Amino acid sequence: MQQAIKEILEFNQERDWDQFHSPENLAKSISIEAGELLECFQWNSKYDKEHVCEELADVVNYCILMADRLGVDLQEILLKKLEKNRQKYPVDKAKGNSKKYNEL
Repeated sequence: MQQAIKEILEFNQERDWDQFHSPENLAKSISIEAGELLECFQWNSKYDKEHVCEELADVVNYCILMADRLGVDLQEILLKKLEKNRQKYPVDKAKGNSKKYNEL
């Protein structure tokens, strides 16, 4: 993953696109791309895997750029959030259950 992050950052630096990547603009871009990902499933559960993967890559790309702009380590924030979720969703209460943590 580190190589992918490095290449994404270099790609943007080479094009001088960082000037457009404020946290606000990146949050908007993540949401827009997530909408495009969702659009792949709009009318039924059939989907074009290649197209879905391209849209998913766009979402991840903007998430990587957002983490860089905020100066945070993606692995660190993911693991921190996972630990919070472990506390909210203990296995003995959440296993096989789709209820929100406050309804377990």
